[in-house]
This record gives sequence, structure tokens and C-alpha cells, in this order.
Amino acid sequence: MEPQFTPLIDSLPSTVPFVGPEALERKRNRPFRARLGANENGFGPAPSVIAAMQENAAEAWKYADPENFDLKRALAVHLGVAPGNVVVGEGVDMLLGLAVRQYVREGTPVVTSLGAYPTFNFHVAGFGGRLATVPYRDDREDLDGLLAAVKREQAPLVYFSNPDNPMGTWWEAAEIERFINALPKETMLVLDEAYGETAPATALPPVDISRPNVLRMRTFSKAYGLAGMRCGYAIGAEKQIGAFDKIRNHFGMNKLTQIAALAALKDQPYLKNVIARIIAGRERIAQIAAQNGLQAIASATNFVTIDCGRDGPYALAVLNALIDRDVFVRKPMAPVLDRCIRVSVGLDEELDYFAQQLPEALAAVK
Repeated sequence: MEPQFTPLIDSLPSTVPFVGPEALERKRNRPFRARLGANENGFGPAPSVIAAMQENAAEAWKYADPENFDLKRALAVHLGVAPGNVVVGEGVDMLLGLAVRQYVREGTPVVTSLGAYPTFNFHVAGFGGRLATVPYRDDREDLDGLLAAVKREQAPLVYFSNPDNPMGTWWEAAEIERFINALPKETMLVLDEAYGETAPATALPPVDISRPNVLRMRTFSKAYGLAGMRCGYAIGAEKQIGAFDKIRNHFGMNKLTQIAALAALKDQPYLKNVIARIIAGRERIAQIAAQNGLQAIASATNFVTIDCGRDGPYALAVLNALIDRDVFVRKPMAPVLDRCIRVSVGLDEELDYFAQQLPEALAAVK
């Protein structure tokens, strides 16, 4: 006899949605020379952020402020909203789980795109929801298809990201607002804007906290260079944001993360510099692709998705050939999208190495 799992837990696989570069390095018994697969910001955080963490390292013995008061207040000023319209959490991943928990029970239909960010799907499965997926159209999430699925399924929750992961594509703000206006009032939209800082300004609708059925999520992991610190935030109407306090881990944020995020938000000149470097890196990756007869898909993120020109198995072979050559990249796995690999912007020396190894990888798989 032993303790029995619930039927839901018993039915789920024990898995990690992502294979990290560290796991591959352990398997290969050597490090990567170009870490270009996890959409991290290899330029790192601002020197002012590093200094703030160093100055406060001795304070790590303290629990963090469970209200995230200073950071919430700073974010509210930055966004032009009240602190009650912002909730801070351990990355967008954790906030997605909390959002799903609020609106999904066993059997609840949830709408998302086929091939979109898999961690959201992981949370839906973990709470027993039923995914209704909509294929991408022309390498973008299909807004009309998502809307039709919401109405067909009477789904209380729909998720999409703008700009998109894994394709890097985006919709203009007017199209996002059209989607929101057409959405049933009883359906919550989780709009993941993790790559918002690297997108054209025209892709982000104005922040509107009057709508109770929209949660917008952003992060310090990408443009701000703090992926390892785990800090994200959601923006929305006060009642819906307040509901996070019912279930969130109030001591989940660590003190140094709060300090780092606050310092990062203050250093907007550094952020602008990083965004310029990311844009230059996207152009460089597109050039490398073109030099090898491949097509880069226009991106508004800190990565570029490259169409390998054939099918999923071929793109997977290219990916594995790059990994064999110490270049860590990832790829979409859904049908049609799986013809591509995805390459994050990195340091100049990493992109130089990628440029050297891509033709060899392509020759190897041919």
C-alpha cells in the first residue's frame, strides 16, 4: 500500500516541457560554444542592475516583501496605471499557471494556437483543462480562427502571444483590439507580451485596465536580461488582478530579484541600447540564413525563425547537426511550423560561430 495520486495526476506524464542546454551539455559532456536556443538576452542586465545586486547581496538572508510594494509601484508609474492593476510573479510561466487555475477546472475547454508556447499547455493539462487548438495561418497565430474556436467551445480562457513564440511574427495593435472587441465578455484573454519591448510600438495596444476580460503579461527575462532571476508581471482590471492574491505564492519572489527588476526598470537608456543590439542581431541572423539559401521569417522578438525549406524531419536534422557542432538552437514542433529552426540573438562571437557552422551542418544533412 502507498499513497494514491488523484486520477488527474496519475494520468499526466512526468516531463519537462523544454530540454535545457544544460541537459544537452551533460549528455554531450562538453559546453556549447554558441548558446542561441533559449531566447535569453546574452547581452545581460545593465551594469547598474549588477551593481544593485552586488550592493544588496548581503540582504539575501531576508524574505522579500510579500506585497512587492516598491516594484509594483514603479511598474504602475511606468505603465500609467494604479498599483492595484499590476501583479508581480516568478516569471510569466508562474503567472500563466495562476491564471489557468483561476478559470479552468477539469474538462474546461481552453483555446490556444497549435504550436504556441508549450508551458501554457502544461498548466492547462495540470489543472485538467481540455485544449482546443487552432493552426497557425501564414506563420502567424490565426486571430479569426481563435475567435471562432472560443465561440464554438464556449471557452472561458484563450491564450496567444504577440509578438509570437515560436515564430517571432506579430499582429498590429489595431488587429489585437479588433480581436478583443469581438471576444465574448465572459472569456478571459491572456495576452502574452513577453517580447513587447523588442516589437514595433505599433504592435502594442495602449494599456486599458477598464476591460475585465484581458490580462496582459510581460517579463524582465527578455529585453531586460534577467531570465535567471524569474520576474514577470500581469496587467489588468483591479478585481481580476486582485484575484491573484488569493492563490499566489506570496514569498515566491526573492529579494535580489525585486531589487534587480526595480533597477532594470529605472535604466531605460540601457534597455534602448539592448533593443538596438537585438535589432542588429536579427538582421545578422537573416543575412546568415540568406547566405545559405534559407529564408528568415521577419521577427519582432529577440530570435529569428529560419525556414529550412523542406519538412520537419529535415529541419530536425539541421538542428541536430548544429548541436553536434556546439551550436544550441531550438525549433517549432507543430506541423508546418516544424520546417523551421529558431535562432536567438547572441553575442557577435556566437553569431560568428553560427555563421561558420551553419553551412557545415547543411552539408552534413544533405
